[in-house]
Amino acid sequence: MPHPVYLYDAVRTPRGKARPDGGLAALSPQELVRSQAAALAARCGEIVATPDALLLGCVTQAGAQGGHIALVSKLHAGLPDSTAAHSINNYCASGLSAIGQAVAKVASGEATHILAGGIESMSASQFLGDRADFYANDALPPRARFVPPVLGADRLAHAEGIARGELDAVALASQQKAGAAENDAALQKSRIATGTLTGEECIRPQTSVESLAAAPPAFGELQTQYAGALEGATFEPLHSIAHAPPICDGAGLALVGGEGLGPSPRARVIAFAESGGDPAASLTAGFAAMDKVLARAGLTLDDMDRIEFMEAFAVTIAKFLRDRGADPARVNVSGGHLAKGHPMGASGAILTSTLLDALDACGGRYGLVVLTGAMGVGAAMIVERQ
Repeated sequence: MPHPVYLYDAVRTPRGKARPDGGLAALSPQELVRSQAAALAARCGEIVATPDALLLGCVTQAGAQGGHIALVSKLHAGLPDSTAAHSINNYCASGLSAIGQAVAKVASGEATHILAGGIESMSASQFLGDRADFYANDALPPRARFVPPVLGADRLAHAEGIARGELDAVALASQQKAGAAENDAALQKSRIATGTLTGEECIRPQTSVESLAAAPPAFGELQTQYAGALEGATFEPLHSIAHAPPICDGAGLALVGGEGLGPSPRARVIAFAESGGDPAASLTAGFAAMDKVLARAGLTLDDMDRIEFMEAFAVTIAKFLRDRGADPARVNVSGGHLAKGHPMGASGAILTSTLLDALDACGGRYGLVVLTGAMGVGAAMIVERQ
């Protein structure tokens, strides 16, 4: 019988713009991780200083994030030599995959407690900065070639019949919720001021119906660049910059453990699931992971008091709200990636922390977090507030 697993706490940085003067850009990736470990120690006590492992999601493991970023962060944070370290790349789901691996280790009895989460300093290690051959290898079969996620978003909107007005609506809602949440202390209970940054830096409060409608599609030229991978298919480009999550820096970390660690846990992990997906239907594997985790838990979306569904471009959240019948008032209550940004490897951990705050704020019982990424990557987790 698996051991019960708990999230004792989960914290996150605010998200800073990925540019030289961004709010987190002066801090190294390992310092962002250390700051979150220190915050967990202040909240949960000495147990944080002796984890069995540090598991970190990180997508661009090159430059400042190369050289095994989890090990670098372990050393920088002064964790014991006996602490194992794992750097995990599962694209946009990396941070949640790291937490899921921690859950599995604790459930099996392999570990008693683990620090798990993610880091992405996109100002230090740029998107596609690892220069993998995969990104531009035209010798691969078309279905196996890399397609940038934003191009996948336009292709998905075309396949699903999702119109520009639907994209505008979810982008506006994200900005409005995020702006309101900045003044709601309960929804920011686990956001840790880091360096000089105390709030979300990417929110665009000036966003309006008119500005969204006027924004031109921004990614149409990619259809020509990736014509081979698309096998000659063309479609109307819809996503503008306003329908894409800002590039940013951020980190998140959770203390995952079994019973009796000392501090009171915030939530019990009910179920975790990952799924692959059709790379030609990019950004849909999160839906498959969500269905899998709900089935494992024996629960439905109606049972979820709060849902953090990653806004991997406007098309994904528009499709979720259109097709799955979830109450919008329970979804991304403090805004989502379209407003606050997507620090790739960190997003799963950040949304886990955000979910715990949202559940506490409403006194809810069950919460769901869903991550979806390019080329058929998805992960989901259900927790029960304690």
